[in-house]
Amino acid sequence: MLTYDSTGFRLDGRGLRILSGAMHYFRTRPEQWPQRLAALRAMGLNTVETYVPWNLHEPAEGRFERIEELGAFLDEAARQGLWAIVRPGPYICAEWDNGGLPGWLTARVGRRARTSDPAYLAAVDAFFDVLLPQVVERQHGQPGGNVLMVQVENEYGSFGSDAAYLAHLARGLRERGVTVPLFTSDGPEDHMLAAGAVPGVLATVNFGSDPEEAFALLRRHRPEDPPFCMEYWNGWFDHWGKPHHGRDAADAADTLRRILAAGGSFNIYMAHGGTNFGTTAGANHADEPFNSTDWTRSPYQPVTTSYDYDAPLDERGLPAGKFEPFRQVIADFAAEHPDEARYFDDRVAELPAPAPVLDATTVELTEFAALPFEPAVDSPVPPTFEELGLEHGLVRYTLRVPALSSEQPLAVEGLRDRATLWLDGKRAAELERGVPAPPVTAPGGTEVRLLVESLGRVNYGPQVGETKGITGGVRHERQYLHGWRAEACRLEPLPAAEWTDGSPASETLARGVLDLTATGDTFLAVPGGGHGYLWVNGFLLGRYDAIGPQTTLYCPQPLLRAGHNEITVLELGDAAPGAVELRAAPELG
Repeated sequence: MLTYDSTGFRLDGRGLRILSGAMHYFRTRPEQWPQRLAALRAMGLNTVETYVPWNLHEPAEGRFERIEELGAFLDEAARQGLWAIVRPGPYICAEWDNGGLPGWLTARVGRRARTSDPAYLAAVDAFFDVLLPQVVERQHGQPGGNVLMVQVENEYGSFGSDAAYLAHLARGLRERGVTVPLFTSDGPEDHMLAAGAVPGVLATVNFGSDPEEAFALLRRHRPEDPPFCMEYWNGWFDHWGKPHHGRDAADAADTLRRILAAGGSFNIYMAHGGTNFGTTAGANHADEPFNSTDWTRSPYQPVTTSYDYDAPLDERGLPAGKFEPFRQVIADFAAEHPDEARYFDDRVAELPAPAPVLDATTVELTEFAALPFEPAVDSPVPPTFEELGLEHGLVRYTLRVPALSSEQPLAVEGLRDRATLWLDGKRAAELERGVPAPPVTAPGGTEVRLLVESLGRVNYGPQVGETKGITGGVRHERQYLHGWRAEACRLEPLPAAEWTDGSPASETLARGVLDLTATGDTFLAVPGGGHGYLWVNGFLLGRYDAIGPQTTLYCPQPLLRAGHNEITVLELGDAAPGAVELRAAPELG
């Protein structure tokens, strides 16, 4: 069993330094797990850490999907010779939509999420009843078990102070059979550790620099716990419209070396970032003093589809600039402390070969289809996405201004997150959350149509749990307009449509065929496109946006097949792209 005291960890009585790297099974394809995990082992790591996104596995109340993937990932980690750390939430942050909390739940409980509210706890308990057996079966001490530790919530000290909530979660993990050490993780701040730690549960800290200072603060709060950086932020994530984040490799390696010199264990966040496929990318909001920065467009900042994170392994799983410096730091430590740098097994780890890369080519978009919307819902006010049973996608809101009204300005309140405004069938304005809207007026009798697109839900801070759509209302001068018709369009899976030959147009599905004799990785671009969505063989790769920093979408080899492959685009900007380009390398600027 794994035990610990102020001097460090012991596994079955022998010293163990936990040398972990974060890799999320849900940000890669299952077929890629062996290569990615083998690369982590080749870097010298002995452990892999993963979050568990609740909203991915319970997209509607009581309907569970892909739940078995966690167990399969842990089994593959064991086959690759790695211990595992599991962080099941219920909240994970992770730059993931809504911090992993299901939108259907947060729309119901609102600000009572992440508290000891009975309705919220009942939903958490029901999810844990389904999820945790596959963790319990794979704990160290079970035959072949490799799970060393399980987290209680995530960075709770950055959010709240409901000690009864944390106690309920810790008790629930134990009652469901978790016997390995539990832990919490928080920023190295007094108030965060005071509110986020749980009596009798290991406390860890998250940081990107100054390990000596962070560990000293942790020791003041928990003198009996060993130093452990549960998230060593060696890189960072990207927002649309901002430059790609990068960090000097030598500086990052020096911090890693100092963590080890201080007697610490670590979890590199991220060791391999992967991809926010589909509509899973989260968002941040910078109108709070603790999260302010120099935003160029809006305080609302959605996260890009790529979760490259400037990690030691890039989005394709290949060694990047930090890989070799990190490998050398870990190798030096292992040479000096061979008894502590132990592995799940003693095999020799070699860096695996990557998937091949397809040659650059162009796929012409030759078929087109109108967006298929669900039956209309009539409502006095614009219903939110959640009220329409829609997690993400598009909603078309339609209304006619009262006939006898004079021409007055129109204002959309609480837009989440982006919309095209049409007046009597003519494109009148592009609206974006947090960006000042252009002045628009409409006389009586005008048909108002808004096509609203949701982007990521805020994943960190007090706005976690937000709803999508038009969350306020639409005003004609000071008068709210009532009597709306709302039509939802789901983007996952690819909506069925009636395809015809024609010409490219905005807000229209367009597709082409890619013929392959052999498959491989590739990166897809939509030249001339503004912003929208891209599917490969019905799988939604994610959002694209010309504002960057990401101008290509990673398409992993498992999504392609020999023969015909369908490439589908939905352009929502004021553009009409006619082709998709395959490129051999990512473009992150």
